[in-house]
Amino acid sequence: MNLDALYSELTLKTKSKLVLLVMDGLGDLATRQQKYLTPLEAAKTPNLDALCKDSAQGRMIPVAPGITPGSGPGHLALFGYDPLEFQVGRGVIEALGLGIELKAGDVAARANFCTLDAKGIVTDRRAGRIETEVCESLCELLSKKIKKVGDAQVIIKAGKGHRFVVLFRGPGLEGPLTDADPHSEGKPIPKVQAVNAKSAKAKKAAKLVAGFYEQALPLLAKKSPANGFLMRGIAHQPEIPLFEDRYLLKPACIAVYPMYKGLAQLVGMTKIEGPQTIAEQFQAYVDHHDEFDFFFIHYKYTDMYGEDGNFEAKKKAIEEFDTALPILLKKRPDVVAITGDHSTPCPMKGHSWHPQPVMLNSEISGSDKLPRFTETEANRGSLGVMEAKYLMRHMQANAKMFDKFGA
Repeated sequence: MNLDALYSELTLKTKSKLVLLVMDGLGDLATRQQKYLTPLEAAKTPNLDALCKDSAQGRMIPVAPGITPGSGPGHLALFGYDPLEFQVGRGVIEALGLGIELKAGDVAARANFCTLDAKGIVTDRRAGRIETEVCESLCELLSKKIKKVGDAQVIIKAGKGHRFVVLFRGPGLEGPLTDADPHSEGKPIPKVQAVNAKSAKAKKAAKLVAGFYEQALPLLAKKSPANGFLMRGIAHQPEIPLFEDRYLLKPACIAVYPMYKGLAQLVGMTKIEGPQTIAEQFQAYVDHHDEFDFFFIHYKYTDMYGEDGNFEAKKKAIEEFDTALPILLKKRPDVVAITGDHSTPCPMKGHSWHPQPVMLNSEISGSDKLPRFTETEANRGSLGVMEAKYLMRHMQANAKMFDKFGA
């Protein structure tokens, strides 16, 4: 029997409240340069420490051993979806995050304005990081002039700074496509191709992208510095089972950045808009506590400062999270899991494959008798090292949501 089918067969509807707290890029490395401490170990975290006394801990592999995940696969795994089975393009995530309602088969691309020289060579991939207002005006120009390419509708929406999204909606389309982005200056914009050369739908989508470039580039030719654009993460909206159908939990998302809202929306979570700080996010959970069964709360800054290689700032971000935690605990959920979607070690200044720490708390989680929530302590925890896609099942089990299997 398929394992997901078995879980569905055993799932019981309860009145439990579950909360997944994601400190993006939480995991780190203890190195000589960092005095053999991670930011989590160096931080003062009295509230996390108090919670861990009644919790189980462990480490999680986000995708597979040695594979460094992007934010998409990392979060889908936390939501309980196998990231190798459910692969979602960055364009789809960005489109959802900007509030575009996608339909099955829509092909979306994450795009950004760039600067081209007279020969079509990319001289600046971000067009000098133009202001959002400039991006909005350029997107408005393209939207007015290009309504369709072939038999497909074209939808363009500006994001922040130089970024925007292009969506193609029409019959018989799919991705993924190769990027229309050389990923470095000094090269021309490459022509997109179907990743699956046997897919007629993907080949059609590639022709639409080429047709869009033919219409759009002349409109931008006299603009400065944004006289061109790049497209990447070109993919279709996949069919993904809804979170509520999968887990019998009504879910909500409390996130600040569009991408994470998009990931949550992809699986059917309701976005709670407004909060900007982690304290405001926790208060939003309290305010909406009775409306939902499951809350995904995303905190970005641990990842941001890890990518900067800023140990002290990442430590302070963890302390800020810890200081705000009592707000959430005013209405303590039946099950709370605290983890990252991956590790972002300061020495590496980027995502990594290293297992991220996880803490799971409920009245039946048991205590691992560990004094702190850190990478080192998590190595000693009863959860061991597991694949991140099983975290949701552990949360359900701790919420007493599974019937007994077999006689």
